[in-house]
Amino acid sequence: MKQEIPYKIYLSEAELPEYWLNLRAFMDKKPAPIVNPETHKPVTHDELSKMFCDELARQELDDTTKFIPIPKEVRDFYKMYRPAPLIRAYCLEEKLGTPAHIYYKFEGNNTSGSHKLNSAIAQAYYAKQQGLKGVTTETGAGQWGTALSMACSYFDLDCQVYMVKVSYEQKPFRREVMRTYGAKVTPSPSTFTEVGRKILQEHPGTGGSLGCAISEAVEAASSQEGYRYALGSVLNQVLLHQSVIGLETKTALDKYGVKADIVIGCAGGGSNLGGLIAPFMVEKLQGKADYQIIAVEPASCPSLTRGKYAYDYCDTGKICPLQKMYTLGSGYIPAPTHAGGLRYHGMTSTLSALYDQGLMEARSVHQTEVFEAAEYFARIEGILPAPESSHAIRVAMDEALKCKETGEKKTIVFGLTGTGYFDMMSYEKFHDGKMVDYTPTDEELQKSFDSLPVVE
Repeated sequence: MKQEIPYKIYLSEAELPEYWLNLRAFMDKKPAPIVNPETHKPVTHDELSKMFCDELARQELDDTTKFIPIPKEVRDFYKMYRPAPLIRAYCLEEKLGTPAHIYYKFEGNNTSGSHKLNSAIAQAYYAKQQGLKGVTTETGAGQWGTALSMACSYFDLDCQVYMVKVSYEQKPFRREVMRTYGAKVTPSPSTFTEVGRKILQEHPGTGGSLGCAISEAVEAASSQEGYRYALGSVLNQVLLHQSVIGLETKTALDKYGVKADIVIGCAGGGSNLGGLIAPFMVEKLQGKADYQIIAVEPASCPSLTRGKYAYDYCDTGKICPLQKMYTLGSGYIPAPTHAGGLRYHGMTSTLSALYDQGLMEARSVHQTEVFEAAEYFARIEGILPAPESSHAIRVAMDEALKCKETGEKKTIVFGLTGTGYFDMMSYEKFHDGKMVDYTPTDEELQKSFDSLPVVE
């Protein structure tokens, strides 16, 4: 007799992953190496360790070790909020009238409100092990800054956060959570760094971008003894730590004999999506299964769907290493949309390579249709989703409705990356009819593409 699938599938502590999965190690055609912005040669460990902790620099350059042990201290911290539940969306299925089965991995059941804590605690742990005083970072919507503030507080490290100015103004309560955990929060671009002053001079009145905030955080780290920079997305080390999401999801599905057909995640820099799809993509690479994997990004910041696959700077100030990725250009400053965590100009090199090889697809959606899906989901499933997460909800619902039209009984899995309780000003704009959509013109994008660096 087939076992009935509960609303929420919980794994035990014993089933919490003991290893992170390094997706790049399973790829025959590896992502292009990150390169030094001055020499255009592959970055060495010594060069990278001036920016990141030693162990994180090693993880960043490792494309051969398939499984990396999770330190006991990190795994013990994970047990406070992991394993996270995989939820069968029975109510949503019924309301949509679809034969599809819909599951979502909920990452919002911790104080930071999102998946970001999975990497934050690892990065803070390695900083503490190295004997550092503290770390600097950037944050868009504030989830990463909140998570790193929590992690640094746990390990008694100083935490300095450069928060994208438009989000600093739109999401004051998330800023205050960071301050509660002892972090210093500065709106970016600011007048406190050389690169911040330069950006303000070139773009007066700008609301900033993740690329701007990264530049300021890197400069701040390099100018203080005993500090390193911590990044919440884009890098391989972050995808590595976030693989706990996908590993738990796959274990939960396997427990009930369920095979996913479609796996969907929102995509900004790529950390959540890369973590969610990791074990599924491994099976696809090995020819064991063929999943339809969909990245969902904002139409206002369409790096995969409209970007160029080229080497580019990871930051607006052009002081970070270069990655080959789908990019809109490091100087591109997206419209001040309400999914602040997705306002990044490029996509991580690992996902960019997989997309270029045709192993996953991408879609862009407008923020008004995203908030329509968010509101619908909140009313049906009882969870108020973050704007970023709601991009995945939108496409998951679209796919479920396609199944309704065709009669196909597909299994859809998506990542619900976090809660939207600090995004109420955004919901207010939507409810008051003041939210507008923005799509960059080809001319705007071309202007940004024209400034891409030339790397032989």
